[in-house]
Amino acid sequence: MVQTEDTSTMADGWREVFERSRLVPPSSHTVRLAAESHLAQSHGFQLSLSRLTAAQPPQSLEMPETEQDLTYQLRATLFDQNHQHFFGRTWKSPTQKMKNSKISFNEVLYFHTSLRLPSTVVVVELVSLSPRPDSSQQALGRGFTVLELFTNRPEAQAADGNRRLNLHHGSPRILLHPQLQDTTDYRSLLKTIDGTHLDCVVKKHPALVSMMHLLPENVLVSGDENIPGLSASPTGDALLRPQLLKTLPFTLNRLTISLQPSLEKFESQLLQLINADCHNTKQPGPEGTQRAVVIQERRLHVGVHNGWCFLDKPQVVVLEPLASGGRGRADSTSKQSTLDSSAPSPLPQILGLRSSLELKMTNHQAMSIVFQLEHVFSAPIGRETMLSATSTSRAAFLQCLRWGIFFPFQQPADWRGEEIQLVLQGGAKSNPYGVMVYSTEMSAKTQSSVPLSAPGTAQLKDTLTFRLSSGLERKASSPKASLRSKQEDVSHERRLPSSPSQGQKLIAAASPPESPQGPKLSLSQLAATSRYPTISHSSSALPWQQSFPSLLHPSPLASAHQLSHVACSAVSNIAHLEMDLQREGDVSASAHSEGDQLEELPFTPVHAPVITLGMNVPSSSSVSSRSSLAHLYSAGFPEIADYSGQVAEVLDPTEPVPFDPQREEADLLQGNLLVFQFLAFTRIPTPGVGPDWPDNIHFTFQFYRFPPVTSQKLKLLKSDKVQQKRCDPLPCVVASINRDGTVNTGSPGLQVQFRVDDGFLRPGEKRWFLRYLALHTMHIDIWDSDSLLLIGSTAIELKYMLRQGKSAVQALHEVEVLTTDYVGDDALLMSASQGQHSASSPMTIRTIVRGRLHIRTGNIGCPVDPTRRRAGDVMLSPSHIITPRQVTSGFRGGSLSSRNILQLNARNTAQAHRLEMDGDHVPLYRHRIRPDSVVPGELNLNEPNGGRRKLDCMAAVRQREAKEGVRATNVTTSEAHLSAELLQIQLSEERSRSEGIANMLGQAITTQHLLYASLGSTEYMEFVLKNPFNVPQTVTIHSDDPDLSVITNTDEWRYFKALTQTPTPLEENMFQWEQGAPGPRVYLRPKESIHIPLKYQSFLCDHTMAPQGPSFLPTGKGSQMAKKNQSNIVAAKTIKVTFQADDGKPMAICQVNVEPTPHVVNQTFRLYHPELCFLKKAIRLPPWHDPTVEDPDARSNISVRCSDPNIICQTRMLVPGEPQDVYLKVPGNPSPHIKMFFVMVFTDKWMAAPSQTWQIYVHFLERVDVSCVTGQRTCQSLVLRGRQTVRKVKCFSSHPKEIQVDPEGVFVLPPSAVQELQLKVQLWRAGSRFLYVNAVDMENQRLITAWLLCLNVHQPVLSKAFEVCVPVGGGRGSSKKITYTNPYTSGRTFLLRSDHPDLLQFKEDKFQVSGGESYTIGLRFASSQSPGSVKIHVYVNNLEEKTEETFVVNVNYS
Repeated sequence: MVQTEDTSTMADGWREVFERSRLVPPSSHTVRLAAESHLAQSHGFQLSLSRLTAAQPPQSLEMPETEQDLTYQLRATLFDQNHQHFFGRTWKSPTQKMKNSKISFNEVLYFHTSLRLPSTVVVVELVSLSPRPDSSQQALGRGFTVLELFTNRPEAQAADGNRRLNLHHGSPRILLHPQLQDTTDYRSLLKTIDGTHLDCVVKKHPALVSMMHLLPENVLVSGDENIPGLSASPTGDALLRPQLLKTLPFTLNRLTISLQPSLEKFESQLLQLINADCHNTKQPGPEGTQRAVVIQERRLHVGVHNGWCFLDKPQVVVLEPLASGGRGRADSTSKQSTLDSSAPSPLPQILGLRSSLELKMTNHQAMSIVFQLEHVFSAPIGRETMLSATSTSRAAFLQCLRWGIFFPFQQPADWRGEEIQLVLQGGAKSNPYGVMVYSTEMSAKTQSSVPLSAPGTAQLKDTLTFRLSSGLERKASSPKASLRSKQEDVSHERRLPSSPSQGQKLIAAASPPESPQGPKLSLSQLAATSRYPTISHSSSALPWQQSFPSLLHPSPLASAHQLSHVACSAVSNIAHLEMDLQREGDVSASAHSEGDQLEELPFTPVHAPVITLGMNVPSSSSVSSRSSLAHLYSAGFPEIADYSGQVAEVLDPTEPVPFDPQREEADLLQGNLLVFQFLAFTRIPTPGVGPDWPDNIHFTFQFYRFPPVTSQKLKLLKSDKVQQKRCDPLPCVVASINRDGTVNTGSPGLQVQFRVDDGFLRPGEKRWFLRYLALHTMHIDIWDSDSLLLIGSTAIELKYMLRQGKSAVQALHEVEVLTTDYVGDDALLMSASQGQHSASSPMTIRTIVRGRLHIRTGNIGCPVDPTRRRAGDVMLSPSHIITPRQVTSGFRGGSLSSRNILQLNARNTAQAHRLEMDGDHVPLYRHRIRPDSVVPGELNLNEPNGGRRKLDCMAAVRQREAKEGVRATNVTTSEAHLSAELLQIQLSEERSRSEGIANMLGQAITTQHLLYASLGSTEYMEFVLKNPFNVPQTVTIHSDDPDLSVITNTDEWRYFKALTQTPTPLEENMFQWEQGAPGPRVYLRPKESIHIPLKYQSFLCDHTMAPQGPSFLPTGKGSQMAKKNQSNIVAAKTIKVTFQADDGKPMAICQVNVEPTPHVVNQTFRLYHPELCFLKKAIRLPPWHDPTVEDPDARSNISVRCSDPNIICQTRMLVPGEPQDVYLKVPGNPSPHIKMFFVMVFTDKWMAAPSQTWQIYVHFLERVDVSCVTGQRTCQSLVLRGRQTVRKVKCFSSHPKEIQVDPEGVFVLPPSAVQELQLKVQLWRAGSRFLYVNAVDMENQRLITAWLLCLNVHQPVLSKAFEVCVPVGGGRGSSKKITYTNPYTSGRTFLLRSDHPDLLQFKEDKFQVSGGESYTIGLRFASSQSPGSVKIHVYVNNLEEKTEETFVVNVNYS
């Protein structure tokens, strides 16, 4: 055990930095004023103090006449003019001497602040230092000046540029004089030193954004300051271009706190003191009732501190009392969190955390982990009455009891693998949390009565015990790391809702520490989010150079005016919530008096977790060896070359990419040919599958707003010439497979191209496409083409496709293919050991690396015709204003037939449609009229003899039919019958004529407007409505489609006008609503014109999708050109907006023709769920801040919409400032149906454009529950039903070595037949697992049925236990023997199995022994490179794989 002492032995580096970084906080009124002024985001600034010129430096009577020993120093402090308050920390420059009445300082200061108010200034004082006889220095002020940082103009937040400041006589303390209160111009009150001025430069410094979490606000520092976490610069100025040190993941688990003399006595004494204090300060009730204070919750704050500030917001977890000696294991019952001194009860002796915490730190001596123990107390308030105590209101308050600090890098890492014991502190000592800490002195009598379990002073102190392990160690596979530690970590993970990791190991988002909001911690409070680990290594200082996940930022598909309101990303990460592990065991005494609350038990989800880019993965990037790269480049992949034939310039994915939007837009090669080359896939050994899995793969992804791409079937080719090494597997080159099944070896790899030029981009879209490349990552799914199972997912950064003026660029990426899985403890054994009956056990999510994908991206610049107008770069003139066209010509006369009307209005009905409508009344037009019987030319219905001619035509038709032998009852001609038919025709003509005239008049007042819209984006427009009459009119506005509506809210109208920069008038309270009216009404004066604001926004789309499986695209030369046609998931339509006058007749008509434009998909989720069941899912959005939207309440504007109206999609925020969850409830479908829909996340109040669009696939599978024992084969039957046609079917499992399907090969499934499948399950790890089985049509490569196997695997009954020691190093391992006796009277054949075949090998895997005789089993243990221990199970099975005996061998590697 590693023991640490108190804070007196802290690391000197941390204590020095901590004492020096203590600062004076700004005025709370100023902070509130800045928040009200929407200045919540901190900005970085640079202040350069170059030279001070003094024509006649002031002399002092107290100073010597000669100044040869004098040195000068500048001191700078932030000052609040409104409140006359110095805040922050005083910065002192190095001393300099005066030469020729000039002092050259040449110092550069950096700071970041959110108090960008005109009252915030910097006071700079000139101080002279003279030596004293005692070798100390005497400081004397020689003058000061005031530097204004910010102006009153909102468009210029900082006074950038060179400044020359005059020095004033006196000391800066004069600024605290009452006469200077509320005075901003000091020049009239302060006397200036003639000829003395200071030259300085103030400018913004955006590069500080990347390191603001390492430095608190309002602190002036120079570039050579010691800031732990920041890499040193060769120039000495580390803040000019900050480079952060690499952060390492650490896991903190098995945490317990021991309070002296015991937990019960410590809390009892604490409650006695608090209750006594309450009784002394408050009057008792009318009946003298005692108001007892109780403990409601015990919390622990854990944060990483660098001496300046917390790197992240400290994580807050809830501690539970644990039984003495039962560390890390829950007690059998749920304990109360209340503690009343009047009714003491035996309580456990320690506090413990049953989950693990994930921390991120840099390897620096000053880095520390700070703990703070805090109790939540509940006290009654209000007047006591005769009612029960449960009706009394209670107030909660917090109190810090102990704190401690641990330095993991102060000494060599002797704590690795050891238990760390930390002494907790109390009393009046400065601590990083800046709070008062409880302290009390125990009497000697109390101390002597405490029983000590062991001698030593450590037992008399409050201690905190935990284990700290590096994430790199946990990633290492057995036996290189301690396998015992791994198993212990898994057994203690995810047991408590207070864990800040839900499913993943997550850390808090970067923000300054804040006080808890209330007495209770909700799930969202206790589950913080993690930062995005870069999938491809990249480090840089500028926001657009960083690796971003799928962030909340506008979609490039929306029109440019809709996107201008957000300039950069606003959210750091998306974390996925899989389950709610909330336990309601901590309830107060008052709650128990009302009735016992039901405990909410952890439950097991039945689908695989979603892969999110923000997940904490074992490794974010990997680099192949030189031999692997040589093998890769020798495959002969096609080169990426520019249009002149030169090879494209190669970019390094590990280096930052500068992004200059102006340079990209000014590129002469305006066309872009974007190339994705899928080169190879490196297999990584995975438990449960063979070494050659997968054999065939295909990819699915979507780039920008092109249609989704499903590649063809690709073969993984393994080289037989190069020797394979297990530690360094060579990448398998991908090759396309033709329709006949042959492999196209002539052109290795798969190349997909996307052409983005003026013919593709919409007007003004070029800048958003460039922004898409700079900030987005492209999600790629990798599938097994044989089994149609998902291998994993990955993402690549698109910023390396920015050409930055080059003719062509390319970059080679090697990214990990990741998937996630659940790991659960053995529910039955765990419940039995705890004495409770649990229906389900909590689950732990683990990340699995399935392989590495080698992909090359490139961008080739293409020339365009200079005479053509570049639509992507040119923004259209304001098309948001719809002005009705002026009708300069009237009706030209002629026929009103439907043919002419059709030429004027495409929506008018044609004559053929009219005849079809009246077919029941004119039967002759429906019967056998041949083309040769139609009179040539157009029939003019308006001729005087038109009716007579029609009768003649009908008679001629009937005569012709009679000649041909066609007899019918209606052929008999009579004058009365013909007259009746003629009357019907005349009525139809009159109706057609009136409708034709109405259509002509409607066409004259109809204005056409073409609109390009995408899913979820709002298109804003204004229609100019004019009253043509000389009398006032009240116009009713009606739209025949609810997606197109009138903006009646003034604030919303103002928002869209500012967003689109539409310079038109705005009116308050313009519209009125009446009950029963078809739409809003607006009043117009005679001949008045007004602007009617309209918006179009649609959330519905088509959800049809292609069948699952690889496509059969033409290979050509190994290249595929993506289709230019875009996926029409949104249907085109025409919408009419009618403006009706008082008489109900239309005054104007606006016809909006909506053309769909596909949207950008930011992230793809794939969920697996049992069929015909509701899927309930929560996706967490962490707290964010958008630097361009300085609205402190912006976080409450998150809203979500779903493209499927049958899916419930909503979001709500429980506590302001806490993470927000997006909840989904999806109805189930039969297996193997896949439901696809879109979720749009909006961050603005009026939902102008979705900041993020998610594409979610839900795979519904048949659920099968299987219970089995490790090492033993269990059989399960499945039923496969045939469909309409004969199919050739083969079944695949996700883990072929653990699940075998019988029949194993391809079999014929007749129509409507029933085929029984036999599953043989044999697993080697206890706990809950989720595996998959697919039935695939081998001819069409389509999925027929899919099963979800929910496995509950239990530990076997052990027969014997052994222990063996194996030396560490490159030795040959160790050989041992075990004797096994056949218990049967007859001879039997047995099989030997092990759950760690990589560590243990048998001399013979199969042996035969006679009845009653013994057999010696030879064991060979492999050596290890690092110390540790592991438990290996040895199974003796019969020929049916039923376990006869189970041995356990504890192997110690030392």
